[in-house]
Amino acid sequence: MAELSRIGVAIDADLLTKFDDLIAERGYTNRSEAFRDLIRDELVEKSWEEPDSEVVGSVTLVYDHHVRMLNEKLIDMQHDYHHNILSTLHVHLDHDNCLEVLVVKGKAERVRKLADALIATKGVKHGRLTITATGADL
Repeated sequence: MAELSRIGVAIDADLLTKFDDLIAERGYTNRSEAFRDLIRDELVEKSWEEPDSEVVGSVTLVYDHHVRMLNEKLIDMQHDYHHNILSTLHVHLDHDNCLEVLVVKGKAERVRKLADALIATKGVKHGRLTITATGADL
């Protein structure tokens, strides 16, 4: 483990109470780890802004498989970005709807382009890109 540094933080008592309640709900055993996670989260989010930063994440899609040529379009796009897709999961939700989850990795800009293209495809009812860092810099 890296050398630890101690800091002091002045926080309004009401805000600290709310923070303590929140971290207790989430299962933190102390404030320090919660603060570290908040800092890491901000650093990860900042890294997404750099188009060349290496990221990993998931693209989640819900779509109507009856939409004409939708499956083919989604598969073609996935083949165009095959270097960025590590794995896919396809689930039949009901007679009409499917859930697809793609695990992605690559430069932030390219991963975003892939997600945007998939989510914007006609017939996709909902989509979301969730990105995180590879962990190498944290």
